[in-house]
Amino acid sequence: MKKRLLDIIFASDKRRNALLLLQNGPQKMDYLLKSLETTRNAILPQMKILEEHYLVFHYDNNYELTSIGKLIVDDMVPLLNTIEPFDNDVDYWGTHDIDFIPPHLLNRLDTLRKCEVITPSHLGMYDLDEKILQTSLISKSHYGILTFYHYLFPRLISNMLSNNADVHMIVSPSVLDKFRTECPSEFEKFLQSEFFHFYVYTGNIGFLGLACNDYYFMLRLLKNNGDSDINRILCNGKGALEWGMELFEYYLKDSTSITEI
Repeated sequence: MKKRLLDIIFASDKRRNALLLLQNGPQKMDYLLKSLETTRNAILPQMKILEEHYLVFHYDNNYELTSIGKLIVDDMVPLLNTIEPFDNDVDYWGTHDIDFIPPHLLNRLDTLRKCEVITPSHLGMYDLDEKILQTSLISKSHYGILTFYHYLFPRLISNMLSNNADVHMIVSPSVLDKFRTECPSEFEKFLQSEFFHFYVYTGNIGFLGLACNDYYFMLRLLKNNGDSDINRILCNGKGALEWGMELFEYYLKDSTSITEI
C-alpha cells in the first residue's frame, strides 16, 4: 500500500526540495545534486519514491514533474511561503499578538519570510534599534508609528530633517502629549518644516512601534497578554519594505494631521 502523498512530500526535505527545484521545468541530475548538496546514492532512492507516486518521471538524465506533480507543487509553494516566517521563530510568533494586521496584509505575511526576530541582550524596553538609527540618518525617507516616547527622538528627527529626509510619524495621543511637554520648542520647529509630517491616531494601535526607512522595516509586537517586550522583527528587501509601508498607510487613513503645537 502506497503512503499518503502528504507524507511523501513533507516527510523528507530532499523530496520536497527536489519537487520545488522541478517547478520551473525539467532539470538534469547534476543540477539537482548541486542544488541539494547531496550525493547520487542519497538522492536516487528519494527520486524513485517520487516516481512511484507519479509526482515525477525521468528520461535519460533528466527529471520532470508529472501533471499531478505540477498541480501539487504549484499549490504547495504558497503554503510553504506562508509557513516560513513562523518557522523562523514560532515561539515568538505564537506568543505575540498579530490580530491588528488587516486581512489584506495578513494574507501576504509570507512577504516577511526573510525577516529575523532580534532579541537584544543589552537594550531596555524602549531603547532604539541601532540598525534603524544608523540607516535612518542616510535614508531619504523615514516612516514611524509610535506608542512610546524616547528622549532621543528630537535629536534623531532633527538630524533626519537636516538631511532633507521626509519624516512621517503617527503617534498615540500620549506620545503627542510627550512631544508637547518634553520638547515643545523643537516640536514647534519640526512642524514648520516641509519635510515633517506628524499625525495622531486615537484608536488602539495594537503594537508597540513600527519603523520603515530606505533600508529596513522594523516591527515591535505586543505579547498576547498585552505586555511589552524588547524583541523586534527586523526585515530588509523590497517586499518587506513595501509591506511595512502598506501597514503605515493603513493607520494613516484614520489619523489626524498635527500642524501646530
